Amino acid sequence: MAATSSSQQNVLTATEVKEGWKLLFDGKTLDGWHLFQHPDAKPSWIVQDGTITVDLRTSGVQHGDLTSDAEFENYELAFEWKTTVDGNSGVFINVQENPENQLAWQTGPEYQLLGPEHIDNKKPAKNPGCLYGYSAQLTQTSVHEQGQWNQSVIKQNNGEVAFYLNGNLTAKVDLGSQEWKDWVSQSNFKSFADFGKATKGHIVLQEWTSPVAFRNIKIKEL
Repeated sequence: MAATSSSQQNVLTATEVKEGWKLLFDGKTLDGWHLFQHPDAKPSWIVQDGTITVDLRTSGVQHGDLTSDAEFENYELAFEWKTTVDGNSGVFINVQENPENQLAWQTGPEYQLLGPEHIDNKKPAKNPGCLYGYSAQLTQTSVHEQGQWNQSVIKQNNGEVAFYLNGNLTAKVDLGSQEWKDWVSQSNFKSFADFGKATKGHIVLQEWTSPVAFRNIKIKEL
């Protein structure tokens, strides 16, 4: 996905509309989003300069992950993001928002987002664009320098998931496969009964320990 010019952020082209793309972020408000498990709270997430970003220092707000109001099953999701030089965040898919799971990562596999100097860049299965913890990048791909926007795509169809970073395929998994089930059973997520089982759920932006910004978040249901 090519980056668009500054005058074309958070809008769809006529071709994209015809193809069925929809914006998940209008560039002005957090309409369509809420804080995970706290739908009525004032979130730490704000809209700033046409981006969704998180203010880690503000008091009087509820901190947590930003969650799409809608759930999605078969789709192509595209978004741009950037973080600090050693930043760490993620995008969770198929998240189940229920009383049994108080944190998004307890059910949703994560598309890893990292700054170029974060220590996890030295851990192959935790590199940017990876399905966190699952495997190394399928195609070795670096994030751009601090301040530059990265382009990411997540595709899911009937439980088959593919992650792309800056135009390259970086992760692929079949959530219904025995390989995936075996990995979960031996991973740090094994104690969470619902982790990685759903093929439909919320899309969630992670608030972690560093600033992160998103723009041009759009989805096409398949």
